[in-house]
Amino acid sequence: MVVGTIIGASIFVQPSVVSGAVPSIAGVLAVWAAAGALTLIGALITAELSSAFPDTGGVYVFLKRAYSPALAYLWGWAMFWSMHSGIIAAIATVFARYVGHFVELGDAGTRAAAVASIVVLSAVNYIGVRHGSAVQTFFTTIKLAAVVLIITLAAWFFAAHGPSSSPVSAHRGGLGAFTDAMVAGLFAYGGWHMVTYAAEETRDPTRTIPRALLAGTLAVTVAYIAINAAYLAVLPLERVTSSMRVAADFADAVVGSGGGGALSALVICSTLGAMTGIILSGPRVYLAMANDGVLFRWAGAVHPRYRTPHVAIALQAAWSCVLVLTGTYRSLFTRVVYTEWIFFALMAASLLFLRRRADYRPAYRVWGFPVLPAIFVLSSAAIVLHQIIKEPRESLIGLGIVAAGLPVYWLWTRRARHS
Repeated sequence: MVVGTIIGASIFVQPSVVSGAVPSIAGVLAVWAAAGALTLIGALITAELSSAFPDTGGVYVFLKRAYSPALAYLWGWAMFWSMHSGIIAAIATVFARYVGHFVELGDAGTRAAAVASIVVLSAVNYIGVRHGSAVQTFFTTIKLAAVVLIITLAAWFFAAHGPSSSPVSAHRGGLGAFTDAMVAGLFAYGGWHMVTYAAEETRDPTRTIPRALLAGTLAVTVAYIAINAAYLAVLPLERVTSSMRVAADFADAVVGSGGGGALSALVICSTLGAMTGIILSGPRVYLAMANDGVLFRWAGAVHPRYRTPHVAIALQAAWSCVLVLTGTYRSLFTRVVYTEWIFFALMAASLLFLRRRADYRPAYRVWGFPVLPAIFVLSSAAIVLHQIIKEPRESLIGLGIVAAGLPVYWLWTRRARHS
C-alpha cells in the first residue's frame, strides 16, 4: 500500500517542474534524494506515532491524542476541502493529460476526462472494499512494471548511444529555487502517511506499519532517483524541462513514436491505481470524525449491503470534481503540499513532548531522536514560509481554508454540549 499509493502519477510529470527550478543534472538528482530523505524521516515519525496510537484515522488520531480534538478536526477539515481531495483532483488531471496522448481533448476535454476517472473509481470503492483493493492491486502491478521498463530502456539506450547531450547549466537559482523544486518533488512522494489510516485493519500494526513505511519509502526513493536518472540519460535537460508528458517523450526517444503510446498507457494505469488507494483511504478519516461526533453522523454512515462509508465516498468525489473543474494542476499541488506540511510539522514536533508522558508507550521509536524530528520540523517550516513568500495568494487561500474550520468546530461542539 505504501509503494502503490506513493508511486502514482506525479513521477511522470513532476520531473519537468523540478528540472525547470533546478536546471542541472546534479541539482535534479539532489532534489529527488533530499525529498526522499525528508519523506523517510516523516515516515519514521509516523511509524512511531502509529505504534503508540494504532487506531483508524492516522494523522487525525495522532493530532487528537498529542494536542487536542480541535487541531485534529482542522486536519480532517483541510483534508476534505484541500489536501486529500486536492491530491485526487491533481492525479486525475495527470491521468487526463496522458489520455490526451491518444485523443485530442483540449482543456475542457481534459477536465471532463479527469472528472470521469474520479466518478468511476469512487463508484468502484462505493460498492465494496474488496473491489477497490483488487483494482488497486492490479494497477499497482502495472505501475511497477512501468518503473522497471523505464529504467531498463534507459540502461539499454545508454549502453548503445552513450549519454544524452543534456547540458549541466551554470545557472544556480539558490535556496529559493531548490525549495521550489523540493515542493514539486515532495508532492510526488505524497501519500506515505496514508497506510496509517487503516491501522485497525492491519495485522500486528505496531510492527507491520513501521516496517512497511521504512521499506516502502526506501524503495520509492531508489526508484524515483533511478527514473530521473533514466530520463536524463536519454533526453536533453531542456527537453525534460519543457515536456508535459516526460515519460511518453522518453519512450518516443528510445523506441520511436509507438513507445510513447505504450508508456502513456502504463502511466494511465499508474494514475488509476494511485487514485483508487487514495479514494479508499480518505473516507476512513471522515468516518472517525463522525464517530467522534465532530461530523454529521450521516456522513459516516456505512452502507448496509456494501459495508463501505458510501456517503463520505460520494462527498469526497463531488468536491474533488469541483477542484478539477475550477483549478489548475500547479495550483492544486502547490496548495496541497503547503497545507499538509503545516500539520506534518506539528505532528513531528509532538514527539518532543510525547516522550515525556508516562502514558506514551510506542512499540517503535524513531532513530536519531531528537535530531531527525528537529530536522523534519525545521524543513517543514522552511517549505511553508517559502510558499507564503512566493505565492501569498495561494497561501492565503490555504490558510483561509484551514482557519475556516475553527468557527465551525466551535459552533459544532457548542451545539453538542447544549443538545
